[in-house]
Amino acid sequence: MQTGFRLNLSPVREPLGFVKVVEWLTAVLAFGTCGGYTGRNQLSIFCDGGDNQTLTATFTYPFRMSQERLVENNTTLCNRSVAETHLVGDASSSVEFFVAVAVLAFLYSMAALLVYLGYMHVYRDSDFGPMFDFVLTSAFAFLWLVCSSAWARGLQTVKDATGTAGIDLTLALCRDAGVRCEVTEFASMRLLNISVVFGYLNLLIWVGNAWFVYKETRWHSQKVNAQQAAGRGPATAHI
Repeated sequence: MQTGFRLNLSPVREPLGFVKVVEWLTAVLAFGTCGGYTGRNQLSIFCDGGDNQTLTATFTYPFRMSQERLVENNTTLCNRSVAETHLVGDASSSVEFFVAVAVLAFLYSMAALLVYLGYMHVYRDSDFGPMFDFVLTSAFAFLWLVCSSAWARGLQTVKDATGTAGIDLTLALCRDAGVRCEVTEFASMRLLNISVVFGYLNLLIWVGNAWFVYKETRWHSQKVNAQQAAGRGPATAHI
């Protein structure tokens, strides 16, 4: 059996290879829409008998909100001295897990495409290649489910921490009599919402691809052969 590299583009025209190209693209879009994000919400503080104040709540990837400073130390707001205050919450573990899965899926898709395009003759002549591919593809489908669900919950944590209710709980000044706080300008979180959508889209794509990879394994061929043999058995006995 020849094991050298032989370029063959036909697998890309088949579901097995075409879906891997789609997986590669959607993985890039998943981590590209949330990594490096920076958002700014503007908080307006309305003071009775004084000038209104404005603060900016800035939050960036990986969304360790407790490290994002809302108020500098000993700042005077509404004629009151306010101690240094940070936002509350931490979504870093969920978003970093999401990005890690997306990057690994991107790398695996590239490696699998290399095998499909250059070593398909080896892949289909061995039991190990398709079985290994199927196990990893199924594992990535499960990881997409877990990381997308975790990041969806983490994104809600970011929204809660930077909204009016979250900042009211964070900034003690907002609970004083005669002071009202309200977020009047919100950062666009469209890209972060899209990243969650791409996460669940990747789940569906990888589950679908697992079926096409399974059809390349000997588990599927043995099942088909057994069904064909069972179908021929009664006909043979009748003859």
